[in-house]
Amino acid sequence: MDENDNTNVPLDRLARVYRKMQGKKQSLTAVYESEVAAIDAQLDAVKVALKDLMLGLGVKSVNTLEGTVILSTKTRYSMQDWDAFKDFVVRNDALDLFEKRIAQTNMAAFLKDNPELVPPGLNTNSEYAISVRKPT
Repeated sequence: MDENDNTNVPLDRLARVYRKMQGKKQSLTAVYESEVAAIDAQLDAVKVALKDLMLGLGVKSVNTLEGTVILSTKTRYSMQDWDAFKDFVVRNDALDLFEKRIAQTNMAAFLKDNPELVPPGLNTNSEYAISVRKPT
């Protein structure tokens, strides 16, 4: 018998094993989540101290015995008025201001409403997913 052949295992047993494994995963996540949060808080405090020291020294990088510390600036952009932004992009032919990814839910709704309008080059990949809920 093929070890990957699970067709003879009863569904209720597989569902029980699945739920038990999910529960174990959730309990481990909950336990370690608090530890990770505590480490993240400490790490943030160290980052602030490093940033303050670097700014005080007026340097962008420092070589230490434990590694090179680099101070950089990260800028993130967000939009308050998406309609105005879309108009701006169209008026200025600036489509590269958008990320190259598809809003999955919106595309599914568009294709459902417009089955005759399929964008050229659109790839579709569907796969089965399994979820198991505890009995009620």
